Amino acid sequence: MRRLAAAACVLALAAACTGSPPEPVRLSVLASSELADLAPVLAELKRDTGVDLAMDYRGTVEASNALNPGEYRHDLAWLSSDRYFQLRTRKSGQHGPAPVSTRTMLSPLVVGVKASKAKQLRASVPGGQPTWADLAAKAAAGEFSFGMADPHVTGSGLSALIGVATAAAGTGVSLRPEDVACDKLRGFFTGQAFTANSTTGLATEYVKRQDQVDALVNHESVLLSLQAGGQLREPLEILYPRDGIVLSDYPLLLLDNAKRAAYDKVAEWLRSERAQRMIMERTARRPIDPALPRTEALRPEIGNSLYFPDRQEVVDTLLAAYDRATSGAGRQVVFVLDFSASMAGNRIEELRAAFRELSGAGGFDRFHRGETITVLRFAGQVLEEQTVTVSGPDDLDPVNRALATGGLGKGTAIWSALAQAYRTVKGPASVVLMTDGENNTGIGLEQFLRERETLPAEAKSAPTYAIRFGSADPAELTRAARATGGRLVEAAQTSLLAAVKEIRGCG
Repeated sequence: MRRLAAAACVLALAAACTGSPPEPVRLSVLASSELADLAPVLAELKRDTGVDLAMDYRGTVEASNALNPGEYRHDLAWLSSDRYFQLRTRKSGQHGPAPVSTRTMLSPLVVGVKASKAKQLRASVPGGQPTWADLAAKAAAGEFSFGMADPHVTGSGLSALIGVATAAAGTGVSLRPEDVACDKLRGFFTGQAFTANSTTGLATEYVKRQDQVDALVNHESVLLSLQAGGQLREPLEILYPRDGIVLSDYPLLLLDNAKRAAYDKVAEWLRSERAQRMIMERTARRPIDPALPRTEALRPEIGNSLYFPDRQEVVDTLLAAYDRATSGAGRQVVFVLDFSASMAGNRIEELRAAFRELSGAGGFDRFHRGETITVLRFAGQVLEEQTVTVSGPDDLDPVNRALATGGLGKGTAIWSALAQAYRTVKGPASVVLMTDGENNTGIGLEQFLRERETLPAEAKSAPTYAIRFGSADPAELTRAARATGGRLVEAAQTSLLAAVKEIRGCG
């Protein structure tokens, strides 16, 4: 018996010394499609832990929509971000404990720009670091084109959309519905040349179109991998927009609590220094531990990290705004501008400066390609009417010249001018009325409202946004704006340019 026991001990020691493989476990994982590049890392994971991850790849938004508490069909989920999933469950009222979550790696949503174009962009902005607003201005002018994944399906596309919209709102906080209800995205997205239903598919499409497109909006990791893949005829330079980015942290979620032991083993391995280095070197994603030395390509600082919306309502509004911005339908904006004698001096100069800003470097607010701009100058009657459709940088010169040289007149025919503005509407449109006085000639408000009811449906659907300063009647302007679906903006409480930017793109 003693000899048998000793033999058993020897065998046990021999097994320990030879490192017997751990008991195999297989876990099903619903994963973001860009994680397919982790295959070599997952092979190491299986060898070290015995856990085999069976990956089901989908777009992050698509995967999040498939995750319904109490009806999970996978053991784990591994997404670029779980924020959209959290919003969905909160909105639907699905209760219960949130899945255990472990952040595994980091990658910011940034812009990869051809080196020659990046040099131009840097030279055109203060400090050499462009903002989303700078890119929007260039896109609106037809000087910047890019590819971006579909935000309805992919995490990278949704993160890019959130980043651009947050920068456009300029509030410095998480987006609210009112921040995107007045859509300032249209100018930026005139530069979108193509899209795709996956992050990796977007990169593949860029390779095909690289001679026709300036840039790619994607995760830093995808751009660095593309750069290293030898398929680019011109290298990409990564820009980290100065007004902030959305950061993906790739959380691993436990959906089946019965698999907790295997989950913990996987999570611990993924966050080990060896695994983090492997992930960094093979997939160009940043390590969770900021103290872990980064590779040369990952040393640039990413700057300000933007907030993900905290309400599903915001994301729904934002996606609807994106659909409008990318519909391809040109939109008309009709400006009804008070050129009565009371506007002399600072007021008329401020109005002219506002138009110069919108025609040039106005960031998210500038006039963009495909947009039709109609300007009516009025005093006691309509003094001048001009309409241009923007196709290039010089198309707005005639309008600015007319505003710069046009003289002032006597009287203030607000409602006659607004009635004329509505007769110029030829499709989807909004009307912006700027005045500093009270109506003292022409038709009255009641007649304007009656005449508006006789117009075609497309004209009646155009809202009026009234910008009031001076002694203009707030009650009448508010009534007209509300009757048309618009609103009143008090320019007396801000600058005229700020007031115009507040309603820019509304409707």
